[in-house]
Amino acid sequence: MTAKTVLNEAHRAQGARMVDFGGWDMPINYGSQIEEHHAVRQDAGMFDVSHMTVVDLHGERVRDFLRRLLANSVDKLTEHGKALYTCMLNERGGVIDDLIVYYLGEHFFRIVVNAATREKDLAWIERQAQAFEVEVRVRDDFAMIAVQGPNAREKMIGLLAEVDRERIEAMGKFHAAAAQALHGVPLFVARTGYTGEDGFEVMVPEEHAVELWQALLDAGVRPAGLGARDTLRLEAGMNLYGQDMDEDVSPWEASLGWTVAMDEGRDFIGRGALEAQKEQGVKRRMIGLVLDEKGVLRHGQTVLTDAGEGEILSGSFSPTLGKAIAFARVPSGELGDVRVAIRNRELPVRVVKYPFVRDGKPREGI
Repeated sequence: MTAKTVLNEAHRAQGARMVDFGGWDMPINYGSQIEEHHAVRQDAGMFDVSHMTVVDLHGERVRDFLRRLLANSVDKLTEHGKALYTCMLNERGGVIDDLIVYYLGEHFFRIVVNAATREKDLAWIERQAQAFEVEVRVRDDFAMIAVQGPNAREKMIGLLAEVDRERIEAMGKFHAAAAQALHGVPLFVARTGYTGEDGFEVMVPEEHAVELWQALLDAGVRPAGLGARDTLRLEAGMNLYGQDMDEDVSPWEASLGWTVAMDEGRDFIGRGALEAQKEQGVKRRMIGLVLDEKGVLRHGQTVLTDAGEGEILSGSFSPTLGKAIAFARVPSGELGDVRVAIRNRELPVRVVKYPFVRDGKPREGI
């Protein structure tokens, strides 16, 4: 059976085209993916991300547990509500999942993991947690709505209880805090996102999710589907699990080295494999590509370089740039003139540093 979020009927009422996404019935768009993309870049859009899994971790040794479980260091988290992006690795250094972890107390951390990897993530986390006597509590009672765009924070703050508005407005990026909606509904408001725009990801009790969605609609926030979410995150240089990395790809090979903390004396799962890979020389790397000619870069296309063949990972037409962009994994070494094989043609592409779009505008030179 395909799973449905509590907002499923609301999506259908708004004319959403629904698709199966990792076993969930989710909106791909509400009529125009391009318009939804531009709404997030220029104003405010919202996404139903209730299919993602919220997990609360409780226990006296929960910090020790996370020091072992995660490649980034939770020792960076000392301020209540501070968030950290990290990968969770297997013993081979491959990425089981990428996730966000929130510090809510010395004995209480919250993590949010991807929808498609829910079952394997929970099994892995629960197995590793046993040695630390950490309680793993899945919060299926939460729905989650991401509100993104240059005007997103202002529109969401207008729906909060007056006593909370100033505090949430002053909250820094990659922080979270409890707040209340106008009618006293408890919310968990995180200043994080997956679009390259500012905004919030809001956890709300399931029974109040439809009401919050409608209030955001009434405030002029446009619903956006998975299609726009994908082009937005690609422009913003953000990886998609399963496409840009997986259990056979290390953070070094996925341009996620910045999420790995090799702090002294911390033996996180996969550390030995990462150290060995670094010592031997990482054989593959991830790059950004732009196609200036007409054509679309798509997952699975062959990338031709002087160092050998690579492959397109995420690829799409960029509505902000008006041309095709992609991530590709290629051999390490001098690449020379890079081409992509599209329908028996070899089209030249430019290798660029991503993000392709920053603060709603194309990066200089892209």
